[in-house]
Amino acid sequence: MASTFRQHADEDIVDRAAELFAQHGFAHTSLQSLAEAVGLSKAGLLHHFPSKDALYEAAQQSCREQVSRVRTRVADLPLGPERDRLALELLLDVALDRPGLVALAFSAVTAKDARAASLEDDDLQVFETFGVDPADMRAERLIRVIGALSALAVLSLAAHHLGEKAVWRRQILATCVDALGHRASTPDRMEL
Repeated sequence: MASTFRQHADEDIVDRAAELFAQHGFAHTSLQSLAEAVGLSKAGLLHHFPSKDALYEAAQQSCREQVSRVRTRVADLPLGPERDRLALELLLDVALDRPGLVALAFSAVTAKDARAASLEDDDLQVFETFGVDPADMRAERLIRVIGALSALAVLSLAAHHLGEKAVWRRQILATCVDALGHRASTPDRMEL
């Protein structure tokens, strides 16, 4: 039980830290601000993570693990609408549950911080989930996947901020499915 509590506490710390890193960049996020955001002293935070670098890496690793879980869950499905819907639904659940990770992942696209903006091969695995080659910049499918993921990120963060996660969930999913070119114009008609 103690290790489960510790793991949950660490996940909460990582998510909140990810949000701060996304907002302020790595260089402009202090250990003190991280500690205050999670309700710990600096010493208490360092008990969980030995350094700001370690906490940042934990946030990055958590993002990669979440995407990897989704990719694994959909891997046996053929490319197409069913796989896309399931991938979006799973990613949306992560996004609504862990908004800090979403903000950090999205900051890789929007941040001026070189550390946040550097995408490694592991970070591009979300495109594999949708069967897209991110090197093919002219592909309509790539644009649709980026559009769907962007909508998922922005809308899930807005839903979290407004306290409307449960109310907005179906509509966010319908919007993302539509962005991929699949017909899901009304959430009432969409079968998941």
